[in-house]
Amino acid sequence: MTRPLSVAVAGLGTVGAGVLRLLRDNADVVTARAGRPIAVTAVSARDRTRDRGVELAGLRWYDDPVALAADPAVDVVVELIGGSEGPGRALVQAALAAGKPVVTANKALLAVHGAELAAAAERAGVPLAFEAAVAGGIPVIKALREGLSGNRISRVAGILNGTCNYILTVMRERGREFADVLAEAQKLGYAEADPAFDIDGIDAAHKLAILAALAFGRPVAFGAVHVEGIRRISALDIAFAGELGYRIKLLGIARCTEAGIEARVHPCMVPQAAPIARVDGVFNAVVAEGDFIGRVMLEGRGAGAGPTASAVAADLIDIARGRSTPVWGAASGALSDAPSVPIEAHVGAYYLRLMVVDRPGVIADVTAVLRDQGISLESMLQRGRSPGEAVPVVLVTHETGEAAMRAALARIGALDAVLEDPAVIRIEPA
Repeated sequence: MTRPLSVAVAGLGTVGAGVLRLLRDNADVVTARAGRPIAVTAVSARDRTRDRGVELAGLRWYDDPVALAADPAVDVVVELIGGSEGPGRALVQAALAAGKPVVTANKALLAVHGAELAAAAERAGVPLAFEAAVAGGIPVIKALREGLSGNRISRVAGILNGTCNYILTVMRERGREFADVLAEAQKLGYAEADPAFDIDGIDAAHKLAILAALAFGRPVAFGAVHVEGIRRISALDIAFAGELGYRIKLLGIARCTEAGIEARVHPCMVPQAAPIARVDGVFNAVVAEGDFIGRVMLEGRGAGAGPTASAVAADLIDIARGRSTPVWGAASGALSDAPSVPIEAHVGAYYLRLMVVDRPGVIADVTAVLRDQGISLESMLQRGRSPGEAVPVVLVTHETGEAAMRAALARIGALDAVLEDPAVIRIEPA
């Protein structure tokens, strides 16, 4: 029999334990598809005494994960530590320097240091595989880098964070406020004790930076991604979105335009009939648009032991078979140098909700500001009358420029009848 592929796993959390379990439980399937057995022979984690629900007897244990790279009996290093800095980064650098293939689920590392690591992998002539870094078990990396490689991709967009999607789904279904649903999500384990990474959009931005690099054949550029989270989304806005025929989703969107590459993460209103609007709960979805394929959507579980372990296993099987693709789909010398387009250049429709004192002339003052900025209205909602009290007013614009909208918001927010900062959500056609 062909010698087994010897794998070292750094990080034995939920995903690491899931990888060990998958490779053992599905050993026959993995061997058949890889053409040889794949066996974990060495591991590294912080706590040797913790019960992870998988048998570790017989595996070489390293307290220092970087030492895995120097183990001569290790063929492939799997990095599941996480973080853009620290031991995860050091291990990947050491493994590539030692000429060993790397499989990682570390989206932060790839988003921040992906160009450097891709160059190191190219110099060493070894794979750097990361199917598990974006959308869990959904094979979106393979889809963009291989399955759609004959297409010019014009747009890639998606629901890239299950925590945010769960929170927005429960807010819509139960009419509850953000803080209450977040607290419940933390109790259920869908949100971290410190949820900022998820709810402020950083996690989705890391993933979008990776998808944009693959889709447009450009070095990864996390710093160019515009990022907004969901903290300011209210039950009132979700209810108004429903009245207007929309659902609110946190989307990552990257587009190739004549001016360059636009990449942004923020709450969006999408039509209720759009397929991505119906992706609820902890599920993720990614939409890609190519010149010959048209529109493709992939949907599934974006996190968890099973889905992420599935993606890691797929990369290991490719390595066992000798299948390898340049990290960003093309050699570094063939990558695009297209510039990044700032959010100020964005053009689209906007939802605007104001809390105003119900008195004569307020709407006229608001629409005068919009008129002065060249912003035209598609529709307006105002429910009932409460003279002298605070009432919500909802305005939906036709397509306009981000810069004009920001200028208008500054003036509207300064009106004495406007009682709180305006709520603004960009509208996406689908």
